[in-house]
Amino acid sequence: MGQRRFSFTAGLAVAALSLSACGSGSGDAPKVAAKPSFDAGTTMAKIAAAGKLKVGTKFDQPGFGLKGLDGKLAGFDVEVAKIIAGAMGVTAENIEYVESPSKVREERIEKGDVDLVAATYTINDKRKKRVTFAGPYYIAGQQLMVKSDNTKIKGPADLKANPDQKVCSVTGSTPAEQIKPYLASDAQLVLFDVYDKCANALRTGQVQVVTTDNVILLGFVSKSDKAFKLVGQQFTKEPYGIGIKKGDVKFCEFINKTLKDNKAAYNKAWSDTAGKVEGASPAKLPVAAACA
Repeated sequence: MGQRRFSFTAGLAVAALSLSACGSGSGDAPKVAAKPSFDAGTTMAKIAAAGKLKVGTKFDQPGFGLKGLDGKLAGFDVEVAKIIAGAMGVTAENIEYVESPSKVREERIEKGDVDLVAATYTINDKRKKRVTFAGPYYIAGQQLMVKSDNTKIKGPADLKANPDQKVCSVTGSTPAEQIKPYLASDAQLVLFDVYDKCANALRTGQVQVVTTDNVILLGFVSKSDKAFKLVGQQFTKEPYGIGIKKGDVKFCEFINKTLKDNKAAYNKAWSDTAGKVEGASPAKLPVAAACA
């Protein structure tokens, strides 16, 4: 990913949006199709017949996929999955969420553990070799989070000059790779399996910086009671896609059409969640790329 800067226009989502029955509820609520019909043998037909959908997502991402103390998941990725499920006649209660940290997302799809992955999943050429992406359904950008009293780090350019400032990210993630050119050495980078651990390490002083996409960091900032802040501008562009089996073009096209046809539900899912976080901007569904 290039190092060109992009303006910050992102926000977060942290709430549940229930699916309404087909034909009922407000016009901007996602509907559950009563008797959807699909070509035999397609992924959509199989899921509709089973009446269940398995979704890989993250459990530690404020605003996108966060598991609460009650065991329920909330977030924008969760709501996007509900919109897709409803178009296949699957109710929210019949979605099974499988925890899918960055390093195992491709594996989850290839092994058939999930039908799709919605997990702040940046579309890139390396991942396209193993999975097919629908979308993008959101564009984020990488940024830095530090403690509120940190005056050393004002952006990624300050990292190399401050090798004592440990930077935390997640194994297998795009941000972990894209921060490396800004570091004094590889020893400056600390990797965990989930971002929750990075936030905890920042809180306890084990690391001084956390880097990932700004929409994710905003969620941690909002929950930190002013202990954390974002610094600098976003320095990458991260298109989030829905990961599915490699070559499943029909399922990809179905997902793209479903999101396009449900823009009101998409916007409501975001505004009910992402729009509640300070610094959030309205979401805008990007134009989907061609399926391949």
